[in-house]
Amino acid sequence: MAKKTVATFHEGSQDGRAYTKVIKMVKSPKTGAYIFDEQMVPNEAVQDFFKK
Repeated sequence: MAKKTVATFHEGSQDGRAYTKVIKMVKSPKTGAYIFDEQMVPNEAVQDFFKK
């Protein structure tokens, strides 16, 4: 019974696939150390995120 519940749960989650978690390493202007910039962006905006 649990497998059927999980299968129906995945069918309704189509909205979550429209976003991608992106991680970019940037240098901090204050300390000079590298920090990680993590964001959830729409799939269409992934290339724009890395161009900045």
